[in-house]
Amino acid sequence: MEKLIISACICGAEVTKEQNPNVPYTVEEIVREAKSAYDAGAALIHLHVREDDGTPTQSKERFQVCVDAIRKECPDAIIQPSTGGAVGMTDLERLESTEITPTPEMATLDCGTCNFGGDDIFVNTNTTIENFAKILKERGIKPELEVFDKGMIDLAMKVADRKGLLVHPLHWDFVLGVQMNATIEDLVIMKNAIPAGSTWTATGIGKTAWDIAAGTIAMGGHVRVGFEDNLYLEKGVLAKSNGEMVAKAVEIAKLLGRPIATPAEAREILSLPPLK
Repeated sequence: MEKLIISACICGAEVTKEQNPNVPYTVEEIVREAKSAYDAGAALIHLHVREDDGTPTQSKERFQVCVDAIRKECPDAIIQPSTGGAVGMTDLERLESTEITPTPEMATLDCGTCNFGGDDIFVNTNTTIENFAKILKERGIKPELEVFDKGMIDLAMKVADRKGLLVHPLHWDFVLGVQMNATIEDLVIMKNAIPAGSTWTATGIGKTAWDIAAGTIAMGGHVRVGFEDNLYLEKGVLAKSNGEMVAKAVEIAKLLGRPIATPAEAREILSLPPLK
């Protein structure tokens, strides 16, 4: 079976230190968590950034500082800025994370509007999807297509792929447990809906994280773990670091016979050029 790419989503935009004191805010804390994940086996760092007080930001200046600092500690990691930002940010604000130098190898592209609970709505109109796909293509950035249900897969193909804005082979990230349920049956539906030749990663939110991780690894997909999606190593036990969660994913992979991809191997699997 293909080697497993582990992505670490180290801080997200919504989780707080009140929920887990190890959630990183400062540049130093973000670097600490990126390195812990990298050292444990993560080839890809999915990156949101925060101000020192925890406020989410898409400031290109803050992203530049964080990426430069992570690169010193994790020199060959794939660093994937989020263009999701946080609920309520404008499109142009969200895209600032891709304006850093050197240009990121990858960035996220959210493929539909999503209910995040209560009155929170994460808006991605057809026009937003098309514009983001166009800008990422122009900048030579491979999108990770973030999808929260099967309809978003269909929407990505209708809005962006048919207009030639997506370059195959595509890479998808299934985020389950927010809008769509997070069961193995749901995972199979998502896997079967994407175009042939695609690569895919999956994550489960909260208590579903480890079920989805195990199912994904067994099915030949790639896995995402980290504080953005889940704060617990097991029921009632807060994770002390992203590295702890990556290490748990490595152990599951070992039990299921999946060797772990290095960053260089991950680039080859994802059809990215070798690191210069």
